[in-house]
Amino acid sequence: MGYEGSTVTVRRFLSTLKQKKTNQQNRTVRFETPPGEQAQADWTFCGRFPSKGNQAVSVYAFVLVLGYSRMTFPTFTTSMKLPVLIRAHQQAFHYFGGWTRTILYDNMKQVRLSRTRWNERFLDFARHYGFTSKTHQPYRPRTKGKVERTIEYLKDNFLKARTFDSVDDLNAQVLHWLEHTANVRIHGTTQQRPVDLFDREQLCCLDSVPEYQFHNPAPRTVSTESLVHFQGSRYSVPPEFTGQIVEVAAQGGLIFVRCGDTVIAEHREAM
Repeated sequence: MGYEGSTVTVRRFLSTLKQKKTNQQNRTVRFETPPGEQAQADWTFCGRFPSKGNQAVSVYAFVLVLGYSRMTFPTFTTSMKLPVLIRAHQQAFHYFGGWTRTILYDNMKQVRLSRTRWNERFLDFARHYGFTSKTHQPYRPRTKGKVERTIEYLKDNFLKARTFDSVDDLNAQVLHWLEHTANVRIHGTTQQRPVDLFDREQLCCLDSVPEYQFHNPAPRTVSTESLVHFQGSRYSVPPEFTGQIVEVAAQGGLIFVRCGDTVIAEHREAM
């Protein structure tokens, strides 16, 4: 095309375009939400610590922060499985006295199985309380920067050089830290104390729905008679599932049989 310059000059010019594109992709616009609208939640790995018998166990923290007031609730666990995640939410709801209309997560498998599939069991929990689950774009953790920064603060201000006898002891200590440090400090972004802004939050009331009951499903193999055995009784399923492994759970006087994320049979619990 008539260009007579060197390839080095072209490469140098192209590198400036690449840097400009990178800077644009990394640009973050702070997004504030009105009272009661959004909370952000996430897990973080805290390390491995000795337990009974000097066996090391992994300790995780579930952190939920209210977007408007920045009120924070963390709880420490030794598992990140779905029943533990649900229980951690309920502890946070009790601490705050309610919940926001939406909660933002990363793409954790307990919430979202893939970009197109949600975890139906978690959605059942969310529908029970009436909040909307949202996840950030893949590889864009800054979308939920409030909880990311809260996790950094938890690790730097609470966990560093701390000793504890058990996870229960650690959770007792973090409650004291919340009441005397985290939720009563002047927040770096809002320049107000979270506990003061919390008075303006408009949360869904804790007493508006009964507490969600989660039951761990039991794996069962469907017999040749298209039946599954559960708690001393037999329950029928569609014949096309014969020989397959399904999950059976009791909830609210009903028996649910699932194959994957689909409920394939529902019965009244045998007495």
